[in-house]
Amino acid sequence: MGIIPAIYIIKAKITTPTLKKFSVTSSLTLLLITILIFANASNWLWIDKNSKTLGGLAMPWSYSVNIALFYVHKSQKNEKEILLPKATIKDNKKSVVVLVIGESARSQNFSLNGYGKNTNPLLSKTPNVFSFKATSCATYTTAGVKCILEPTSSDDLYEILPNYLYRNDVEVIWRTTNWGEPPVHIKNYQTRENLAADCKGEGCNYDEILLSGLKEQILASKKNKILIVLHTSTSHGPTYSKKYPPRFETFKPVCNSVELGNCSQTELINAYDNTIIYTDYILHNVIEDLKQLKEFNSAMLFVSDHGESLGEKNLYMHGIPLSIAPKEQYEIPFIVWVSDNSKQLKPKPDQILSQNNVFHSVLNFLGIQSPVYNEGMNIFK
Repeated sequence: MGIIPAIYIIKAKITTPTLKKFSVTSSLTLLLITILIFANASNWLWIDKNSKTLGGLAMPWSYSVNIALFYVHKSQKNEKEILLPKATIKDNKKSVVVLVIGESARSQNFSLNGYGKNTNPLLSKTPNVFSFKATSCATYTTAGVKCILEPTSSDDLYEILPNYLYRNDVEVIWRTTNWGEPPVHIKNYQTRENLAADCKGEGCNYDEILLSGLKEQILASKKNKILIVLHTSTSHGPTYSKKYPPRFETFKPVCNSVELGNCSQTELINAYDNTIIYTDYILHNVIEDLKQLKEFNSAMLFVSDHGESLGEKNLYMHGIPLSIAPKEQYEIPFIVWVSDNSKQLKPKPDQILSQNNVFHSVLNFLGIQSPVYNEGMNIFK
C-alpha cells in the first residue's frame, strides 16, 4: 500500500506550470470545493456533531494536529484566572438574583419583542417584566457564557462573576443541564445528575429539573446576598422537539429530524418556537418562586449565550464567526423581572444591551461595592 504509490511518485515526470496556469487551476479547484461544500450543507450538522471522531480517524490530521491540540487544551485547563480586586458588601438587606443563561435563544422569536406568534403567554401577563433586545459577544456557547459572566469582553481569563462573589462572601449556587462555562470555583455546583436524585415528575427529564428544590435551597442559606445561576439547554438544536415535554407542543407540525435541511421551514420554526414557550414557562416558575420570598428583594435576569439560524440563507444552528454571522445568531433576548419595591430599570425599551451588562447589574442589585464596577453598564436605577 505504500511501496507501489512511492514507485509511481519516483517515476512520475515533474512539470512546472506557469504562474498563470497554476493560479487558474488553483482557483477552479477552490471554487469546485466550495460548491461541493455548500451542495452538502444539509450534512454540516452531522459533521459538526461527529467532528472529534472524524478528526481522530483522519490521517495524518489525527497525529500532526491532535497532538498540538492536546497540549493546547492541557495548558488552557491549567490556566489560572486573573483575580479581580476585593469587593465589599455595602448593606445587610436580603437580596437574591437568579441569572438564567439561555441556550440558542434568539430575540426575534419572543412575542415580548413583537414576534407574531404568542411564544410568551405567561411572561406577557406577569407584572414587573421588562424585555430588551441585546447582542451577544460570540455565536458559540463557551465565548457567550464567558462574556455574560465577565466585567468586560476580553480574551483573558478574568475571574468570572460566580467565583468573584463567592470569594467575597456571597452565597452562590450554580445549576446546569449544559456545558461550556469557564471554570466555576464554588461549593454549590449542581449538574443534572446531582439534581435528579431529589426530583420527581415529567419535568425532571427537561430543564425544569433546574427548579427542583430551588426555593428551599435559597431559604436554607444563612447569607443575606445570594446569586443563583441556572444554565439551561432548552433551545439547542438540532433536536428542538426533544427539548420540551409533549404538552408544550403548541405549534404543529414540528421537525423531528436531526437533518434540519430535510424539514420544511414551517416544521423547523414550529419546533423551535415550542422551546421558547417552554422557556417562558420555566422563567414564569422562577418568578413565582421568588415572589414567595417576601423578605427578599428579588430579581431574575434571562440572557441567552447566542442566537440561532433556522434555515435563513441556508444556515442552521450557530457558530458562524461573529464578523460575518447573520443577525439571527447574535441578536438575543434580555428579560428582567424585579420584585415590588426593589428596583427600577434605566434602559429604554428600544435600547440594545450587551451581555456585559449582567456583571455590573448583579453587583448593583446585591449591593456589592467593587473597583471594577461600571455604573454605565448597570441597568438598575
